[in-house]
Amino acid sequence: MADDNKVSYFFLGLGLGVAAGLLLAPQSGEETRNLLKNRADEGKDYLKRRGGELRETAADAVERGKTVMNDAVEKGRTVVSRQRDQVAAAVEAGKQAYREAMKPTVEGAEGI
Repeated sequence: MADDNKVSYFFLGLGLGVAAGLLLAPQSGEETRNLLKNRADEGKDYLKRRGGELRETAADAVERGKTVMNDAVEKGRTVVSRQRDQVAAAVEAGKQAYREAMKPTVEGAEGI
């Protein structure tokens, strides 16, 4: 954030310096207007170029973020699936243990 402010102040100072230099320079009005137009075009081209670079950087960051998120979701699904299988196995083992525990009671009751 502080670097952005420094860059902004640099360009503000640069612009003021150019404007002061043009106002004090011994050139005709037409030459000064042409110079100002050329400088403005250069600035516009720079901003377009820089905007494109920033857009590409942002797109790359978004793509990396999507990849990280998809990886995390997939790992989460794997963990949940594994946990579900473990719980199902534990429930089944509990049912089997209950059946085995109840079996002798039922068999013992038949002998009476």
